[in-house]
Amino acid sequence: MKSSSIRCIISAGPTREYFDPVRFLSNPSSGKMGYALAEASVNCGWETTLISGPVSLKVPIGLDYHRVGTASEMFEKIDFFFNQCDILIMTAAVMDYKPKEYSTNKLKKTGQSIVVELESVIDILKTVAAKKSNQLVVGFAAETIDIEKYAFKKLKEKNCDFVVANDVGKIGSGFESDTNTVSLVNQNGNIEIIGPNTKKFIATELINRFNLELIQNFKLRR
Repeated sequence: MKSSSIRCIISAGPTREYFDPVRFLSNPSSGKMGYALAEASVNCGWETTLISGPVSLKVPIGLDYHRVGTASEMFEKIDFFFNQCDILIMTAAVMDYKPKEYSTNKLKKTGQSIVVELESVIDILKTVAAKKSNQLVVGFAAETIDIEKYAFKKLKEKNCDFVVANDVGKIGSGFESDTNTVSLVNQNGNIEIIGPNTKKFIATELINRFNLELIQNFKLRR
């Protein structure tokens, strides 16, 4: 079965949740891992859709690109394309909380403390994976302790086939770094360590594994 028949969605970068027109909550995700995966998937011959939060990276050639800002916008795009894809790779570092109230005007500095009440955003991975048919679903987990424990927890709770976990508190790994070390876990309880190496190398290794999994075990959608 040819790799060119595989249709892939990759999410990348951070999301932002605004509490006024100029201020927002986010995280330090650079998008480098997601963009490396997108480039590797194109090189593998996949039809690739990249859905990206705000980053300062060059968009790889040969894919369908969509830029989003909030978690809600990212969910809408992923949900729209999901039924037609064979694999979702959820690399994006989605901001888990958003301000409950939004001010349409810039909040003026008064010198006084303010309290911003937060509420959960939609769990994109869990919501989309709950309705998968024959898609392969890959989650990413950015952790600082008990990396593999939380990877397996995410695997089960969010109905993933694989979870790629890494230690974002370690130097040379995680957010903004050009290098990484990841733990790839699957439903069979297997753990494979990939790295330390460049994110481009790790991306290629991951895409090769997912490609083989799709060809061997999944009936690809037409």
